[in-house]
Amino acid sequence: MPDFITSTYFLLAVVIALGIILGNFRYKGISLDNSGVLFIALLAGHLGFIIPTDFQDIGLVLFIFTIGIQAGPGFFESFKRQGQSLILSTVTLVLTATVVTVIVALLFRVDFNLAVGLLTGALTSTPGLAAAIEGTNSPLASIGYGVAYPFGVIGVILFVRLIPKIFRADLERERDAYQEAEQEDYPELRGQNFIVENQNISGKTLRELKVYKMTGANISRVQRGEKASSPTPETTLETGDLIRAVGTEEALHRLELLVGHQTDEEIPLSQDYDFQWVLVTNKNVANKKIGELNLLERYNTTVTRIRRGGLEITPQPHRQIRYGDRLMIISTKDNLSRAIEILGNEERQLSKTDFLPIALGIVIGVLIGQVPIPLFGLTTIHLGLTGGVLATALILSRIGKTGPIIWSMSWPANNLLRQLGLLFFLASVGTHAGAEIAGTFTQYGPKLFLIGAIITIIPMIVMTLVAYFAFGMNFLVLLGVLTGSMTSTPGLAAVDSLTESNAPQVSYATVYPIALVCIIIIAQVLGAL
Repeated sequence: MPDFITSTYFLLAVVIALGIILGNFRYKGISLDNSGVLFIALLAGHLGFIIPTDFQDIGLVLFIFTIGIQAGPGFFESFKRQGQSLILSTVTLVLTATVVTVIVALLFRVDFNLAVGLLTGALTSTPGLAAAIEGTNSPLASIGYGVAYPFGVIGVILFVRLIPKIFRADLERERDAYQEAEQEDYPELRGQNFIVENQNISGKTLRELKVYKMTGANISRVQRGEKASSPTPETTLETGDLIRAVGTEEALHRLELLVGHQTDEEIPLSQDYDFQWVLVTNKNVANKKIGELNLLERYNTTVTRIRRGGLEITPQPHRQIRYGDRLMIISTKDNLSRAIEILGNEERQLSKTDFLPIALGIVIGVLIGQVPIPLFGLTTIHLGLTGGVLATALILSRIGKTGPIIWSMSWPANNLLRQLGLLFFLASVGTHAGAEIAGTFTQYGPKLFLIGAIITIIPMIVMTLVAYFAFGMNFLVLLGVLTGSMTSTPGLAAVDSLTESNAPQVSYATVYPIALVCIIIIAQVLGAL
């Protein structure tokens, strides 16, 4: 056999290519998508072809880091909004898996050291395995992990593919419901006209009055006599003026106390308006909220739509603008060019990916993953590679910017690195799991595989029923919680191909650290028994 056939680069390319071909095959609307790479890798591993674990680690950190960067802006808001139900669902799954493990270990008389390994393999938790090995001080934990892990990976993928069809979930409707739920957390904006009656503000400029800071409302039009104009910070208000303002009910009420009573009298709009899609390439604007830019107040410019990747997002004052977004803006022709200049609109900038934030973020994440965390004075745990990188990415994306470094990424760059990392990860982890299938089956028989499958499936069923019926959880959020609770990156990849919504990614990132810590604690406790 020629040397290049067994070379790592050739094997990696072959596994990925064949996996993508398999993943693109559809039967009755069901396909494996990128997860097809995993199945080809399992076959390759069974045949004796192994891709080094370096590719697994590289792929894992790229995939998890980009997931964290993309999901981070919505992570903390989602945690506040749905934190209790997400946490309880995750704890339900882990505790159910623990109870099932104990029951089947007693029922089938399986060594507890082996059972702990089966638990961590069924939940695809490598940090959990490390804790199990430390707690049991036995090689049986590693064997159990190797037995249960293959079905732990495959079982989650199959489950998340089938469960929406079993529940007849309309994922598009769930996506719309998720977006509506997000918007409910923020007051609706409306426009209102006012008559300036307060003589104390007469003759003062909008800059002096600090209208937005004092009230939270934006003044978009000012009419004096028969002349209506778009205001600037230097525009003065005089008694008798008509003004048009946009804000929440509370903000408009505060503005009324400041300027004067509301009126139904209309302010004529100029016909000299234009609109345009504008690309956000100004790094000083990236990660700022629409409300912070004061486009309406400064340039009489309104953002009507945000296009992010393949999604169209409704703009709200709280909505963060990300590098690479496209904004539909409407403005007077005089102000349009000024607004475009603020946002950037330079196509060439998107082809430039700044790798410094990526490299720094991963370095920080790896280091954080090694930091020992005291646990009630009894022991210490580590977040590990995955947990450290994910936690770092979430925090950095929340920070948004540190000096000249922007932690966010354009959607095309994020998607490319995420897919590349995922393919590397699936190819490597699949060959190693495939290499274990035949040996473990021959040595221990099908009983352990059956136990591992039971530990994988039953907790997912229980958690799905609890989250869906007890908590009424959005199905896309549920799928993210499910894969995050199972610490299943391939499972998230399978969900990722089902919808364009970022709801599964946000909920996955929300519960993953919780599941990681819970599994580590359980593995250490069971290992000590």
